[in-house]
Amino acid sequence: MIVSHIKLKNWRNFSTVDVPVRQRQFIVGPNASGKSNLLDVFRFLRDIAKSEGGGLQKAVKKRGGLSKIRCLAARRDPEVSIEIALSNNVDEKPFWRYAIGIKQETRGYRQPYLSFEKVWYQDKRILSRPDREDKKDPDRLKQTYLEQVNTNAEFREIFRYLESVNYIHLVPQLLRFAEIIQGGMLEDDPFGQGFLVKISKTTSRIQKSRLAKIEEALKIAVPQLQQLRFERDKDTGQPHLAALYTHWRPNAGWQREDQFSDGTLRLVGLLWALLDSDSLLLLEEPELSLNNGIVSHLSPLIYRMQRQRKRQVFISTHSESLLSDGGIDGREVLLLSPSPEGSSVIVASAIEEVKPLLDAGLSVGEVVLPRNIPQDIEELGNYE
Repeated sequence: MIVSHIKLKNWRNFSTVDVPVRQRQFIVGPNASGKSNLLDVFRFLRDIAKSEGGGLQKAVKKRGGLSKIRCLAARRDPEVSIEIALSNNVDEKPFWRYAIGIKQETRGYRQPYLSFEKVWYQDKRILSRPDREDKKDPDRLKQTYLEQVNTNAEFREIFRYLESVNYIHLVPQLLRFAEIIQGGMLEDDPFGQGFLVKISKTTSRIQKSRLAKIEEALKIAVPQLQQLRFERDKDTGQPHLAALYTHWRPNAGWQREDQFSDGTLRLVGLLWALLDSDSLLLLEEPELSLNNGIVSHLSPLIYRMQRQRKRQVFISTHSESLLSDGGIDGREVLLLSPSPEGSSVIVASAIEEVKPLLDAGLSVGEVVLPRNIPQDIEELGNYE
């Protein structure tokens, strides 16, 4: 199952969004146009759906309150709304649609509450809130049915899908110094501080299988790397990754993750995430710290690794190399364009000037990314 359509109103950078999405979806745009905030739609829904410690109130609070979520361009209409359609395959009619609207109390604790919550199954609406019980007890609207096991039975497939959304943006420094930092890990560990612990909790069979596949890729991408393995410190029991590099003294060729380059650590994290599950995967600028030669092969790599499992991947990027692959369809790219009234989101192939260039054989990187360049960027070179 994949997300096939997104509708947003007053969500962060966006006054309105209404776009179809593909199984592999690239998100491009200038700095501060809302790429991370578009990905955060799915993290927000995941935070609501969490079976342990989730819910609407926590999801909103985690983001600084509804006033920080609401688009600055919102004026008379303060409602924030999200609607997603879920289909078995792209271009197929959706099986499920889930939609919520959120407002904030005008007095008192100013807590967020649901202005509506709706679920459709094959065009039949099976949930519409506020319902009769909500009107009798308005406090019920401070919780979604999605987050409650006793109320989401009819659409638990949506709950399970959203609960399993996976986001990774591995920060090498947090991984290297995880033992020293200790205790400062964010919930869900989006930046990979607990990445080694996660590997250690994987069953031995799966762990060896995944590391063997990652090792094969690293032998191609990382000069002199021969072997990758998981190990524990003999004294402390702490988990580590170790890599053997070609060296004139063989035993001196082993290095642990604190000696890996930033690019090697990020590549290991990316490959592990691609092998980890079948759930929706959110990747934020996976090209960071990687050589352009590697980056130029990431798009087909991601496609091949996820094709058989029909896994959906959303990828935000600034990289022309990442978008240089000729196999990227213009429908797979969402272009974000900021304005005083909020950022717009448009499918690249729907842009009148872009489609003929793509049809002529130019890559998405060549055609779309130049549209991200700020109009007066030349003036930056004269800044003193």
